[in-house]
Amino acid sequence: MKFVDEVSIHVQAGDGGNGCMSFRREKFIEKGGPNGGDGGDGGSVYLEAAANLNTLVDYRYTRRFQAQRGQNGGSTDCTGAKGDDLILPVPIGTTIIDANTQEIIGDLTKEGQRLMVAQGGWHGLGNTRFKSSTNRAPRQTTPGKPGEARDLKLELKVIADVGLLGLPNAGKSTFIRSVSAAKAKVADYPFTTIVPNLGVVSVGSFKSFVIADIPGLIEGASDGSGLGTRFLKHLTRTRLLLHLVDMLPLDGSDPADAAVTILNELEKFSPSLVERDRWLILNKADQLLEDEQQEVKQAIVEKLQWQGPVYIISASEREGTESLAQAVMRYLDERTLRIEEDPEYADYLKDLDQRIEDETRAHLQGLDDARALRRSGLKASDDDTDDMDDWDEDDEDGPEIIYVR
Repeated sequence: MKFVDEVSIHVQAGDGGNGCMSFRREKFIEKGGPNGGDGGDGGSVYLEAAANLNTLVDYRYTRRFQAQRGQNGGSTDCTGAKGDDLILPVPIGTTIIDANTQEIIGDLTKEGQRLMVAQGGWHGLGNTRFKSSTNRAPRQTTPGKPGEARDLKLELKVIADVGLLGLPNAGKSTFIRSVSAAKAKVADYPFTTIVPNLGVVSVGSFKSFVIADIPGLIEGASDGSGLGTRFLKHLTRTRLLLHLVDMLPLDGSDPADAAVTILNELEKFSPSLVERDRWLILNKADQLLEDEQQEVKQAIVEKLQWQGPVYIISASEREGTESLAQAVMRYLDERTLRIEEDPEYADYLKDLDQRIEDETRAHLQGLDDARALRRSGLKASDDDTDDMDDWDEDDEDGPEIIYVR
């Protein structure tokens, strides 16, 4: 299954039905008067969040949608039938944007949430509506109004409590496999993860959280290197970021430099996203002695001037992963409680979410503008590399949501 998180579609609401001009004609009844009925309203177009969807692939090839037209009015004061509304299911976490104005129309973040994106046309009036004491045989009717048409852009941002950051082969996929039932692809070469993976981590009885793994970042990702930074938008809805660092990279690079690289790319994508609570997770501890682990930890903390939580784990051996999952669950519970009890903290988080959303929108729009220039044969002055916008994903891969029992 292809993972598609951005599509452009055209929606057309149904036109309203025309009013009818008719006069009553029955035996023994002279001059029965007007009896033309009104037309029916045109159907509207709605988008509805559906829990059983996790990709926008259904809208990749079929991109034009039209609701049903209202029927015309009939004689004997018969009103035309209303056109059926068109309801288009989309994954939870879909943002709807007007493609012409770039205005955000709505954000569907809850199952069953519905948003009208095109209003159906108003019905026309039959000649019965125009009769009066001075106009007993009206021949006026009105046509139905045309339905609203819109070009829309749909953007999917997966909804997860925790997001994973790191270079390729930092062990993010191994970590998500170790704490959940998700079967993210793991291999000994870079970019084994090419689409976001979701897993549900069960902690104790009746407690769980959702964790998201995105493709790894490399230096220059904000300029389009590797798979670019487009997938970072899937971390904007998270409440906590886990920054995974390989303690013993195969290429012999400095783990501290790797941590700085990710931080720089994150800041280029969205400076406000750096303010999101973030924990440092040092992975692959099984490859080092305890003294060496502490040396690597100290070097990274000093280079980043890190003051937040630091955890040393081995995802492949599942060492420290259970205690980390429990700590994350405690943090999420305490965060929820603090939001309820501290209005200032709640307002700060609301403002932070809005700033992240605005910066993400601006970054993605810049990528879209650069892509439009390339397709038109032009090139932006600062566009030195191609990003992954035209890259085609494997059919076999896709976001995997697995609930742990």
